[in-house]
Amino acid sequence: MWGGRYKLGPAEIMERINASIGFDKRLYAQDIAGSMAHAEMLVARRIISAADGRAIRRGLAQVQAEIESGKFRFSTKLEDIHFHVEARLTELIGPAGGRLHTARSRNDQVALDVRLWVRDALDRFDAMLLDLQTALIDRAEEHAATIMPGFTHLQTAQPVTFGHHLLAYVEMFGRDRGRLADCRARLNESPLGAAALAGSPHPIDPRMTARALGFDRPMANSLDAVSDRDYVVEFLGAASLCAVHLSRLAEEIVIWCSAPFRFIALSDAFTTGSSIMPQKRNPDAAELARGKTGRILGAFVALCTMLKGLPLTYGKDMQEDKEPLFDAADSLELGIAAMAGMVRDLKANKTRMRAVASADYSVATDLADWLVRKAGLPFRQAHHVTGRLVGIAHERGIDLHELPLADMRAVEPKIDRGVYRVLTVEASVAARKSPGGTAPANVARAVGEARRRFLPARRRR
Repeated sequence: MWGGRYKLGPAEIMERINASIGFDKRLYAQDIAGSMAHAEMLVARRIISAADGRAIRRGLAQVQAEIESGKFRFSTKLEDIHFHVEARLTELIGPAGGRLHTARSRNDQVALDVRLWVRDALDRFDAMLLDLQTALIDRAEEHAATIMPGFTHLQTAQPVTFGHHLLAYVEMFGRDRGRLADCRARLNESPLGAAALAGSPHPIDPRMTARALGFDRPMANSLDAVSDRDYVVEFLGAASLCAVHLSRLAEEIVIWCSAPFRFIALSDAFTTGSSIMPQKRNPDAAELARGKTGRILGAFVALCTMLKGLPLTYGKDMQEDKEPLFDAADSLELGIAAMAGMVRDLKANKTRMRAVASADYSVATDLADWLVRKAGLPFRQAHHVTGRLVGIAHERGIDLHELPLADMRAVEPKIDRGVYRVLTVEASVAARKSPGGTAPANVARAVGEARRRFLPARRRR
């Protein structure tokens, strides 16, 4: 591989630590696409002959077919996917295969391959998150009026609707898609043409290869082109936050499935049993989506740590970008797919949700708000009055709506019988009509708005 400078082969341990083919073979399609574009440019600029260009294209197509059919033989002796493709190409077409690397280095080649791979991953994840949002929006529409408890500190706070709760995650995943789109826009520049680090003496046309590969433009600085991995860090950062959002929803699914809550049930498709306890139904898909978050966050930290001490331009350390990248992408893909499946699979226990939403004096704030609106009390005074009434009800073991009017008036004489109209969970959620609030009518409108904002026309109903 190294031409005339090296007389001896590498030590066995050197071969092992240096080889990346075990993981970078995933880049074969991007490597071949880049090579195709590079060959076309070399022909157009008369750096290689048209005949050599045709042979290269034909040979690369055969190499790709061999890889995709499983017939291609990989070896650590050829180190990486770039050498594998070039070596097999030369076997197939002879000396013309060696001309492909004219005006190109593995440095700009791998920078291109990884950039193309991340771009493909970004497009794939946008489509997957769109599918997850679609599932959430559909379920939110179904449960626009399904009452459940809203929590702060995991304590019952105020009634909300299940649809409203699910739409919160639609917003989160919408922001995730926005971050992925931002990353894609910034990475969409081609490093090809930077060669090793300083550019090429050949009359190349980087704009031609950039256009052929769907990039907006070639990168402006050759040093930056081969050393930049910002787009990998940015992708892993966006993936990390997306994984956190998946984990939060997964945690809620785990809680909601538990016996003390019983808000939802998952089918056999997304649960597992116990080897010893036959009654168990474990929400393992949710737990694994939650658990994989650490791997994705770890990949982000690993890449930042690898890059932080590197001078320009390329260091072999940068080979360590791929395994964390691939592992994080695989983990995120599983997590998104599993979550979309669970959202579509879950069955809501409406009776149980409403029962818990009605407990623990969840309409106390509605009483305080009524005292402000109808009795004219300052909110702090209304808060104090409500607290006293909650205390009395708690001592008697009854709900607020079960307190006799006379007992309420003994605490605050301005209270009249109209107060009982606000002391139900249905009245509570219906009253919250402020923008972004949980009123069922709001949720129904928000579903339509979410479809317009996030879903392409073919997915709207």
